[in-house]
Amino acid sequence: MTEARKKFKAIGISTGLVSGLMYGLYTTFVLIAGYYKPLAGAVGLFAAPYVTSGLNDLFAGLWLTAYNVKTGRIREIGRSISLFPGKIILIGSLVGGPIASGAYLMGLAMAGAYAIPISAMYILFGALFARIFLKQKIVPRVGIGMVICVVGAIVINWVKPEGSTNFTLGIICAFVAAIGWALEGVFAAYGSAMLDTDVVINIRQLLSGIVDLFVILPIAGGMGLLKGTLFSLPPVMWLAVAGFCAAVSYLCWYKSNSTVGCAMGMSLNITYAFWGVLFCILFLKQPVTPTIIIGSIIIILGAVLVSVDPFELLMKKEEVNNEI
Repeated sequence: MTEARKKFKAIGISTGLVSGLMYGLYTTFVLIAGYYKPLAGAVGLFAAPYVTSGLNDLFAGLWLTAYNVKTGRIREIGRSISLFPGKIILIGSLVGGPIASGAYLMGLAMAGAYAIPISAMYILFGALFARIFLKQKIVPRVGIGMVICVVGAIVINWVKPEGSTNFTLGIICAFVAAIGWALEGVFAAYGSAMLDTDVVINIRQLLSGIVDLFVILPIAGGMGLLKGTLFSLPPVMWLAVAGFCAAVSYLCWYKSNSTVGCAMGMSLNITYAFWGVLFCILFLKQPVTPTIIIGSIIIILGAVLVSVDPFELLMKKEEVNNEI
């Protein structure tokens, strides 16, 4: 039983870390897509972010649908929606998709890579909501690791970049994304505990993409931009790749939340703040500043503390030495 629990925990930790890496890639590919016309230079605060968010989530949903068809789970989508946990997932999908993801991409458009680690502060709200609604306890080690991660996010955003006129508004949007994702994490942890996570995230991505493109976008006056983007090959290709990365990221995140708990799953997923900034530096020529480097290192240290007990590692090392 002890070995089975350790294996179960190891799966949750590894999937949580993979979710962070893939979300960092998703963020980078979405920003690359925004460099191409007609997304580049699009007029309006909401149009471009919601075209990008909607197409990305729709592509992610289609990737996941193909995956569930291959694995024989596709029939579970309708059954899951009819159940009470499935309805909870629908609520979480609306909060985490159109609200949080849309706000995140608006933050990226206005504040650049600096919005990435600010949105990672969702672990604080997630831990609070998990404690209130799911009665999940936070052990001191995990709590300290979470605080360290947040400190790293603050350090990264300590210095305002030059030439960013809407930087503050972008940071506010990232903050809204943090609250939305925290709520989604709680809903996902509840629903995923009783439903297949592969089916749950399929529902999430499809619903988010449909609401973004066919409910919010017409209100924002962005249907013309959507049509122009669909007929432009480069941004569509990048968004399709971004959708694949998002699909893998959410699959791993939901799996991690359901195996090691909402607080730890979120804390592992927060490493996307490091990967996102790193990839932006490598591929998008994001200026390298001391605050970005120091803050990213702090985030990694916090995530390691959340996922690994240092005393447990030391005890294992002593056992190995004794055996030798």
